[in-house]
Amino acid sequence: MRKHHVLRLHGLLPRRATKPYATVAHVETLDSAAAASSALRTLGRLDAGELAPTPRLYHSLIAACAQSKNLDDARTIHAHLAASRFATDAFLCNSLIHLYCKCGAVAEARGVFDGMPGRDMVSWTSLIAGYAQNDMPREALTLLPGMLRARCAPNGFTFASLLKAAGACAGRGVGEQVHALAVKCDWHEDVYVGSALLDMYARCGQMDVAVAVFDRLSSRNGVSWNALISGFARKGDGETTLMKFAEMQRNGFEATHFTYSSVFSALAGIGALEQGKWVHAHMIKSGQKLTAFVGNTMLDMYAKSGSMVDARKVFDRVDNKDLVTWNTMLTAFAHYGLGKEAVAHFEEMRKCGIQLNQITFLSVLTACSHGGLVKQGKHYFDMMKDYNVEPEIDHYVTFVDLLGRAGLLNEALTLVFKMPMKPTAAVWGALLGACRMHKNSKIGQFAANHVFELNPDDTGPPVLLYNIYASTGQWDDAARVRKMMKTTGVKKEPACSWVEIENSVHMFVANDDTHPSAEEIYRKWDEINTRIRKAGYVPNIDYVLLHVDEQEREVKLQYHSEKIALAFALINMPAGATIRIMKNIRICGDCHSAFKCVSNVFERDIVVRDTNRFHHFSNGSCSCGDYW
Repeated sequence: MRKHHVLRLHGLLPRRATKPYATVAHVETLDSAAAASSALRTLGRLDAGELAPTPRLYHSLIAACAQSKNLDDARTIHAHLAASRFATDAFLCNSLIHLYCKCGAVAEARGVFDGMPGRDMVSWTSLIAGYAQNDMPREALTLLPGMLRARCAPNGFTFASLLKAAGACAGRGVGEQVHALAVKCDWHEDVYVGSALLDMYARCGQMDVAVAVFDRLSSRNGVSWNALISGFARKGDGETTLMKFAEMQRNGFEATHFTYSSVFSALAGIGALEQGKWVHAHMIKSGQKLTAFVGNTMLDMYAKSGSMVDARKVFDRVDNKDLVTWNTMLTAFAHYGLGKEAVAHFEEMRKCGIQLNQITFLSVLTACSHGGLVKQGKHYFDMMKDYNVEPEIDHYVTFVDLLGRAGLLNEALTLVFKMPMKPTAAVWGALLGACRMHKNSKIGQFAANHVFELNPDDTGPPVLLYNIYASTGQWDDAARVRKMMKTTGVKKEPACSWVEIENSVHMFVANDDTHPSAEEIYRKWDEINTRIRKAGYVPNIDYVLLHVDEQEREVKLQYHSEKIALAFALINMPAGATIRIMKNIRICGDCHSAFKCVSNVFERDIVVRDTNRFHHFSNGSCSCGDYW
């Protein structure tokens, strides 16, 4: 692709020359604002006859405006060029297409493109790239057939933009066709096209193909490494992401803020705190600044890994916080059940003039729901219209959850009927979950029927309905639901918990005897159980939802997966270290009570992350305030 130098327009001529007009002789580097201002002054000097209009001069004006991305200035320059004898110059028209795309005015770029008497490869590539970069991937892809009919051969930049567009559409079929064309045109081994190829396949969920493309690259650069790492991160494969990050370092490529952002995002998904701290230390050592772009994912990593202290520190240190920074911190407060802190944070956002969006309101409603702040939740739901934010289905799901958790089941049901859109399975599921908490089988059955109809493949609602009947002693109804589950093939997801010790993850299920240290773990739990019973812990057999006698219920409570993980952590972690446990389903109520007692008796902070939220146990209490 033809390369052009960026020319800027400072000091074109300090005074009028002896000739009637002068040409551009030298251009200095300016910042974007100064360049744009100088460009507009130059137009005045053109009109005054002080400067000679030349293609080089117009290109300098366009380049300066592209740097500032000022659309009004772009239109002014375009109008001036259109009135000159260079109006149809292909080189300048291509520059205008690029300028309008940089300003986000792709429709006006298309107007320039359509008005050109003759288009070359640069014309087609500039518009394709403009569509791809302005989140209009389908428009970018639809240009390719016309480009080929015009007998303009795509180059590496064309293919990179087309593959970016195919990846954004998650269009595997289209992407494969572009790949085939790149092979036919002998561009597939180009490092930039190769990087775009593997990124496209990664975005389409084909990591095996992406890896194969990466392995075949004759030369690799930071872009190709970043594309591979971000692909594994997007897939949620934290372990492989970290491995590729280390491999990138060994091959002599420096990590960028894009690299760190991908790695932090992947580690957030698996809650790998120690690895996250290692990557953070690596970033500091490399001299990278804590910008909002990477700071947001780092903050999210610490929050999802159970360290709110570190998350708050990152928030405080991020330079030039953006909306995502504020929203990420607000979401962290919500998931930890820190309702009052979330409300204070939300009000600080309003005070600072942050433009609140749908995610902001969803997070503060979630915080109010988890914190039992019904009055504040209603207030913020009503406030959405003041910010021209239209409630979406997720906001209604959260609002139903807020009312339901508070025991306002009839009010929640009324809200469901009055919703402006048709209730989804998620809405009815939120109501069903609230009925499970408050043991209301009548509304629970009604909500469950709607969930079964809307999402018959979801295994969660039948289990919730069974639990409602079992917890209220309605064993005949519970048996009926169990029979329905067996008939339809619904199986309860096995509960499992895992804990990270010295960079190794240890996973447990209930009554687990497969771990090499199983005997030691069970002895430790028996010791724990004895000590916390002396301190006042009484097993709550209501959480054993089986029709068996009281003694057998108590036995079944003792070896839940989170209790086994806790015993293992107490054996292997140093005194005073915070224990962090992950669980794939909601923590059991009896385990919640036991963990509070353990935190006091053993003087340990324990953080449990389940599917709904975080529980931070310390000194005999939990951050949720027993409202969960």
